[in-house]
Amino acid sequence: MSEEITRLMETNLLDVFDQRDPQLRAAAITTTYADDVEWIDDEGVATGRVEFEAKVADLQEKLSGLHFAKAGPVRQTRGLGFLAWEVRTPDDDPVASGFDVAEISGERIVRMWTVLNSTE
Repeated sequence: MSEEITRLMETNLLDVFDQRDPQLRAAAITTTYADDVEWIDDEGVATGRVEFEAKVADLQEKLSGLHFAKAGPVRQTRGLGFLAWEVRTPDDDPVASGFDVAEISGERIVRMWTVLNSTE
């Protein structure tokens, strides 16, 4: 198991998506993602660190008062990481869940897919 893949997936969730301080988040983005990273989800594709950061900031605005938490261990194979997560209230009650799958190359996430779990 690659410690690098584990680090990247956990940093993606906890130091980027759950980080409310824009400067700390920007620093984590620089060390976690390739310059031309692609983030793919149901809303479309963000390309590059600037679009990526803007999309994260927009998401955080929509999730004001909520936080992200790991919902299991990082799973991986060569060049690919998977991490399930939950969005939780301040009381730690889950209100949404999903997972990220990331393609990793050169010690950076180069492409990431986010999938939301159905509420059905």
